[in-house]
Amino acid sequence: MIDDSRPIFLQIAALIENDIVDGNLPEESQVPSTNEFAAFHRINPATAAKGVNLLVEEGILYKRRGIGMFVCTGARAALVARRTQEFFEQYVRPLAAEARKLGIPPDELSRMITRGAEAATAADGNQERSAAL
Repeated sequence: MIDDSRPIFLQIAALIENDIVDGNLPEESQVPSTNEFAAFHRINPATAAKGVNLLVEEGILYKRRGIGMFVCTGARAALVARRTQEFFEQYVRPLAAEARKLGIPPDELSRMITRGAEAATAADGNQERSAAL
């Protein structure tokens, strides 16, 4: 959903990226048009085009003249690699630095991360069961 936290064109690009990473937009599939994004999100078509073109510049989407925009082969792998690196920089490095300050040894930190991942997986399973009811 679009909000005021950052530029709208970046949010449009992120929405498309999320659909590619989640598999909702497979490689070589057609992306909704800028007019469809604009109408759905009630934004200016030029703003939607700016977000789409950002992904074209990054090699995630490509244009077929007269047909529309499509997801490049290898786009999902490129996005996952980039996001994995961003995850490391934004979360893992600060986490490791804080653990070091607190005197938490790496093996204990690893066990804590595993425990947290298991709790998150269990919570996801509970949400899926609740949604099914």
